Amino acid sequence: MVFSKKIKQTTMYKLIINIRSKILVTLTHNLALPFLKIVRKPKPFPYSMEVLNEFEQGSLGKDLAVFLKNKHLQLLPYYAKHDIKHILLGYDTTDEGEVCLQCFMLGNGHLSFPVAATVLYGAFTMPEYWSKFKIAFNRGNQAAPINEWEWFEILHEKTAALQSTINNSKRISA
Repeated sequence: MVFSKKIKQTTMYKLIINIRSKILVTLTHNLALPFLKIVRKPKPFPYSMEVLNEFEQGSLGKDLAVFLKNKHLQLLPYYAKHDIKHILLGYDTTDEGEVCLQCFMLGNGHLSFPVAATVLYGAFTMPEYWSKFKIAFNRGNQAAPINEWEWFEILHEKTAALQSTINNSKRISA
């Protein structure tokens, strides 16, 4: 009887996680991304996968190509900047990782609709990750400000050097 109840609870938990994940993907990929392309009119990503694969080993551009291949993701012209942040910040493309990335960005001083929506969504639907979200926010708060980086211009730089710049900076509060 107890075993049957645990199976039902585990099945229900997995169902909730699955639904929660689908909602997050729908909000980010199907609603936010098309909306942002209209509102922000971002510059399209200037490189193809073929060109990224020709970048020097250890460069951010080459690491982006490897990341996309390993994650079985397509190079989306208006989403590459987001994928670059995953690489530099070290957050996975899981639901937890997506919200951690946005918590980092919020802590780093970047407030936008996608950041706020993702952080709020994670805060309300993922209580098991609250401590990780707080760590990501605090990490962003202590890291070098990255919001103004020229994302497509740094692709030839070494990924490790960029990560070091982010992680080894301690901001001085005003």
